[in-house]
Amino acid sequence: MPFITTTDGVEIYYTEQGSGRPVVLSHGWPLSSDAWQVELKLLADAGYRAIAHDRRGHGRSAKTYTGNDMDTYARDLRDLVEALDLTNLVLIGHSTGGGEVVRYAARYGAGRVAKIITAGAVPPLMLQTPDNPEGTPISVFDGIREGVLKDRSQFYQDLAETFFGANREGSAVSQGAKDDFWRQGMLVNLAAAYDCVKAFSETDQTEDLKALDVPIMIAQGDDDQIVPIAAAARKSIDLVSDGTLKVYPGAPHGIYGDYQVALDADILKFIEE
Repeated sequence: MPFITTTDGVEIYYTEQGSGRPVVLSHGWPLSSDAWQVELKLLADAGYRAIAHDRRGHGRSAKTYTGNDMDTYARDLRDLVEALDLTNLVLIGHSTGGGEVVRYAARYGAGRVAKIITAGAVPPLMLQTPDNPEGTPISVFDGIREGVLKDRSQFYQDLAETFFGANREGSAVSQGAKDDFWRQGMLVNLAAAYDCVKAFSETDQTEDLKALDVPIMIAQGDDDQIVPIAAAARKSIDLVSDGTLKVYPGAPHGIYGDYQVALDADILKFIEE
């Protein structure tokens, strides 16, 4: 299996398919590059070099106790991009991965990144504060940490319901999709899963968004029960200099079903523009 070693000695797994212009995909918590299987094939079939990695602590990457924070995630992505010497690069990030690609692009992307796409991304800030009343109360994130510590297997099974909107009337989410969410979640070591909650919820990325100087497509479902759209996409679009907002009516946080079909079509169109 292909790995790169980061500057602090952590092995990061990645997979790539196809050839052509590079597109790097960053997954959400608590998943892995397996979450991008459909998009990897779609992009490769369209003539791109599609690359997805497992964040440290997740999937097949090293099970880290340290560095489970947004700054380090961005540095790990930098190390991957530099190891593969990628240029004219398109970045795609879902959820926590959206925060990762935005921070990477803001700090390290000059001369390499050409376009960015985020979906259900955590920037600018998930946490509810006096300046961010649309955010999510800290008690919710404390509950996530408690669930991960107490019984992470059952917690991931329960979380899959809201992740995919399976708790909504008329939902057609398969048991297989929910099982795969659980499978990927169980590959994360406990310390990495626990610490990542703070990384995705308390990292203020307002300045990262302001620093972006390349086109960005900001996509999100308006029934996202994990990352509230009012604190995420609808705020992010006002902070970037060259942004396109795509809102998908009734779509959940998880990229699945009709939402996946529509989002993937918009991804290809945005890259090709």
